Amino acid sequence: MDIATVGGLGLAVVAVLVAYLMEGGSLAAIFVPSAMILVLLGTIGAATVTTSFRTVMNLPTYFKIAFFDDHKDPVELIDMIVSLAEKARRDGLLPLEAEAKKIKEPFLKKAVELVVDGTDPGVTRTILETEINFISSRHKEGATYFGKLGGFAPTLGIIGTVLGLIHTLGNTSDASKMAESIAAAFIATLWGVGSANLLYLPIGDKLKVRHEEEQLYLEVALEGVISIQAGEIPRVIRTKLMSYLAPKERTEPQKKAA
Repeated sequence: MDIATVGGLGLAVVAVLVAYLMEGGSLAAIFVPSAMILVLLGTIGAATVTTSFRTVMNLPTYFKIAFFDDHKDPVELIDMIVSLAEKARRDGLLPLEAEAKKIKEPFLKKAVELVVDGTDPGVTRTILETEINFISSRHKEGATYFGKLGGFAPTLGIIGTVLGLIHTLGNTSDASKMAESIAAAFIATLWGVGSANLLYLPIGDKLKVRHEEEQLYLEVALEGVISIQAGEIPRVIRTKLMSYLAPKERTEPQKKAA
């Protein structure tokens, strides 16, 4: 479970509800079925028009990515690549075939197998870069979809409020009840703005962060394997790959062990 995602969303929702209750509001007044149906389902419907049904079916996966931290440590990846480079420099590339079977990361495993098969370095880079581009495209779909949800939700909230006002002003003859009906009409706007800024937009940005983390991981794997294929010295490979990381993340093996 990603503490930043869960804690951040929880803090934002609690802050809004506590402030509302402190002003004397009632939670029962917020949960209006008609407003919730119009805003939530209407937003999903409008956003779905802009994408594919496959993207909508992947919503549980996107939530899983946002709420559960499957962080891949690039330093551990670099250590693994350097270990492969040392073995290749000592025994050659063919023994890496046995090492490839132990690798769980699909992209790195595929990259090592290409090297073991004797694929031309230029072809290897092209294949792996194409793979990265398609992975990037798939990941951007989720972030874009949540961005659309965040854009449509406030508008659907306003539509719900307008419909509520039309009904209120057209059917309320008692002026004393009109204020209460008008207040109820604005619940749809609350759900639209609230869902956009407390759910859709934050998760969309979180998916972008996850994408950037994985993009870095894949690029390090790509450059590492190409360097192994080129026969570069393991220490040089480590120095090259560490340059992809922020200075504070460049943990040397001895410091990590300590």
